[in-house]
Amino acid sequence: MRGLSKGVSEELVRRISAEKSEPEWMLTHRLKCLRIFEKMPLPAWGPDLSRLPLDDIYYYASAGAEEADDWGEVPPEIRRVYDRLGIPEAERKVLAGVGAQYESEVIYHRLKEQWKAQGVIFLDLDDALRMYPDLVRKYFMQCVPPTDHKFAALHGAVWSGGTFLYVPAGVTVTEPLQAYFRMNAKNMGQFEHTLIVAEEGADVQYIEGCSAPKYGSHALHAGCVEIFVKPGATMRYSSVENWSRDTFNLNTKRALVERDGTMEWVGGNLGSGTTMLYPCSMLLGEGARCDHLGLAFANRGQWQDVGAKVFHLAPRTSSKVVSKSLSKAGGRTVYRGMLHIAPQAEDSVASISCDALLLDEKSTTETIPTMQVRTDRATVAHEARVGKLSTEDIFYVMSRGLSEEEAKAMIVNGFLEPIIRELPLEYAVEMNRLIELEMEGSVG
Repeated sequence: MRGLSKGVSEELVRRISAEKSEPEWMLTHRLKCLRIFEKMPLPAWGPDLSRLPLDDIYYYASAGAEEADDWGEVPPEIRRVYDRLGIPEAERKVLAGVGAQYESEVIYHRLKEQWKAQGVIFLDLDDALRMYPDLVRKYFMQCVPPTDHKFAALHGAVWSGGTFLYVPAGVTVTEPLQAYFRMNAKNMGQFEHTLIVAEEGADVQYIEGCSAPKYGSHALHAGCVEIFVKPGATMRYSSVENWSRDTFNLNTKRALVERDGTMEWVGGNLGSGTTMLYPCSMLLGEGARCDHLGLAFANRGQWQDVGAKVFHLAPRTSSKVVSKSLSKAGGRTVYRGMLHIAPQAEDSVASISCDALLLDEKSTTETIPTMQVRTDRATVAHEARVGKLSTEDIFYVMSRGLSEEEAKAMIVNGFLEPIIRELPLEYAVEMNRLIELEMEGSVG
């Protein structure tokens, strides 16, 4: 693997931009973000990030492979990783397109010709920047500005790879598009940028998976997802993030939803030792709506700090947030949410439901909602529940012939089912397998 030195610097940023042959405006943007990053402090709330060794991270590394359209051209050692994940097989069966990113580069990207013929653009972002520079420039980091927080600024300086998805007005993509990101090096940072534009009346689903092995040293994931939902468009973004326990997952996801547009978020978070992730919907136009469905599983040594942010900024907007979390072996889950209803967002409706299940006495969970309702003409509902595995429920299920571990797994699956059923089939299967692995050894 070719790599650059650890730490982030102006020299590194210039080398990334030069190696990718980027236009001058992107280099200017990167350097501006670097200056913002250097001045901004770490977040003073939530999980402790002081253990994150920012100077000991590789911020850019090539996988040593050129991008390919033919899966057979991808180097064998990289292909084996994705074969184990089932990506080529999944693409042949159900997916309209698939992209795979290994380290900082996209190595495989494909789009079925029928969607390409309708004007759908599905490329890695580096290629999109070369082929559609004006279109990328129009939207890039306009939804998530670098001044948002320190890691948004860092992302803007060192981003590499990711996905660009553009769906023209009126086009319905009837099959999901997929990308998979794999961080496979020690002390690695991954900073993929996902940029999605659904033009007026378009309808599209995009699913994303992320994973990394355990190395016993810290790694950083600070990706960014920007979604633009134009009037009357429908966008569903689904993701399963299963980074290793030594990964800090500090991802930023946001959508701008215009008049009568619909944004749906479905996500699952496991694996990473520290997660801070709060998908955000900005409801800009009258009649815009969003759904946030999320689950988090915190095992030993994990802090899953997750939630949702919704801003109602126009009349007759609506939102629904459903969050479920599991804590085991001393793991900690936190739902941290923001609901803002502006004075002009009259006749808006918002609903928030947070359910947490503790699997033992050592684990903890918190709900930290923030609500700012600036109009009397709005309907807001919020409920939060915390429960424990009931001895009576476990005994009842065991009386049907199951072991104690099987009984606990069945109860957990029932608790999470409302979220998992919304995931695409292959991701629902993956999520169930991951939960089964997390549940192993939960007896006693």
